[in-house]
Amino acid sequence: MGLKIKKDDRVVVLAGKEKGKQGRVLSVIPKKNRVIVERVNIIKRHMKPSRQYTQGGIIEKEGALHISNVMLVCPRCQKPTRISNHILESGRKVRLCKRCKEVIDQ
Repeated sequence: MGLKIKKDDRVVVLAGKEKGKQGRVLSVIPKKNRVIVERVNIIKRHMKPSRQYTQGGIIEKEGALHISNVMLVCPRCQKPTRISNHILESGRKVRLCKRCKEVIDQ
């Protein structure tokens, strides 16, 4: 089963302590059915100094959310919407907004 949310999509959080917040999807983890959304579900990690974190200490970063707790925001109608798949005449598979019937994938 393919996931209906992709990287760089705008989503709104439907459940949990971050309910109602919107953000851009930074990454999708299909094996775990999770997404990481920009500036949502901030967690603190105690990190040792390393090449990536030269300073070390307490680092704040985004935690993963289950994909069922987020909903895509349509770029055209600017509202949370469900998604349907459609195959164009050219054979390309695209996502459609169920509200305004507009193609989401460019």
